[in-house]
Amino acid sequence: MQNFSPQAPALPALSDFEVSDNAGRTLWLAAAVAAICGGLYGYDTGIISGALLLITQDFHLGSLYQELVASAILAGAVVGAVGTGWLSERYGRRASVMIVTAVFVTGALACAAAPDVGMLIAARVYLGLGVGGSTQVVPMYISELAPAARRGKLVTLFNVAIGIGIFLANIIGFSARDAWGWRPMIAIAALPAAFVFVSMFFLPKSPRWTAENEGLDSAIAQLTRVRTSRKEIRKEIRKIQEASDNVADENRGWRGLRQPWVRPALVAALGVAFFTQCGGLEMMIYYAPTFLSDAGFGHSSALLASLGVSVVYLVMTMLGSAIVDHVGRRRLMLIMGPGSVVSLLGLGLMFALHPDKGSVGSWMIIVFLLMFMMFNSGGIQVVGWLLGAEMFPLSMRGTATSLHAATLWGSDLLVTSTALTLVNLISLGGTMWFYAGVNLASVVFIFFLVPETRGASLEDIETALHEGRFRPTRGHTAIVEA
Repeated sequence: MQNFSPQAPALPALSDFEVSDNAGRTLWLAAAVAAICGGLYGYDTGIISGALLLITQDFHLGSLYQELVASAILAGAVVGAVGTGWLSERYGRRASVMIVTAVFVTGALACAAAPDVGMLIAARVYLGLGVGGSTQVVPMYISELAPAARRGKLVTLFNVAIGIGIFLANIIGFSARDAWGWRPMIAIAALPAAFVFVSMFFLPKSPRWTAENEGLDSAIAQLTRVRTSRKEIRKEIRKIQEASDNVADENRGWRGLRQPWVRPALVAALGVAFFTQCGGLEMMIYYAPTFLSDAGFGHSSALLASLGVSVVYLVMTMLGSAIVDHVGRRRLMLIMGPGSVVSLLGLGLMFALHPDKGSVGSWMIIVFLLMFMMFNSGGIQVVGWLLGAEMFPLSMRGTATSLHAATLWGSDLLVTSTALTLVNLISLGGTMWFYAGVNLASVVFIFFLVPETRGASLEDIETALHEGRFRPTRGHTAIVEA
């Protein structure tokens, strides 16, 4: 990697570079196209709930193999999240997005063509490599392209795309399952993945990775494609150069993550990642039809309620994405978190009372369920993926985002593999109260340990870490203002 010395030459003359008239559109296009990977993640993880019944009939599966088919993608995702970190550092963010989408294409087709359950499970693990890899590299790629003022909105396009993918999976699973069959339902995901793969050839590289690996001239060339003024480019490239000056070997990769000055970012980002997945939302997405059926709702009503869950998830992630740069990351989580706690307490109470089918109490189950989805999806779910992409220094960002994504996927696997066991141990109502406690713990954690990063450039955040200013403030002001 290129290291810039304190006596590094002055910046290249920006007059030698032409700023694109379409810079604003190119920035949005790059973010939107890369974010489609989030839609693939949402679709590929969500479609199995609608396809599993048909797969079970075709392959005569018992409950064990049903669980293996459903969870195989999560096992692959943990490995993919860790492995893509090395790829993104070695070959760049854009190239890694292309590798991930190639896995999406081949993985979806392999799943659809699987001749037996063993091959299907293996193909789902392989597809999981792409799912996990996308959560590592796509938010980071968008974060390194985006200006500070719009970074939150652009990075959280990934979350919006996840919601769209889950929604489409529910629509197809509910309406087209019998007409299509499970193989086309799974194979169709290869089409948008192929579109992203081809499109990435024409989109800019990360200017920050380019500065580290190909020099400032190349970084400026990338910035001219996504910035509208030379003044903006000059200021940003100078910050990138200053942040890259004399980066010691001990501040790179896994060694860098062990440095004491990085620890506050590591605790904040990984803690929020854990609470993002362990707060109960994943259980609602995967098991809502199951526990609603157990509560007395008919199968069709339970599936429609599950569709409602995906609609609320999509709407609230879109709203959260629109306001996160104005409200702030920390403040948004602290506003929405208590609502998640109250909703789960109410949901647990309704389950504990066992209301009669069709009674007011039974419909309050739906109300509290959708309330929880509203508060959780519009708060910590929006921010959880964003923080990992913006909190870590450039010299270790690829490694750190791998660890962040692996924490997200490991927590997801923990929830999905223990949810039904937890219900059997402490009842459905008790499980909701348990998740209410987890959400309360997340609010306390965020209040004391997660600072506000709204409006700060990636280099400002790195400077705050070096100077020991990476901490919450009483007025929830951004660390750049400290």
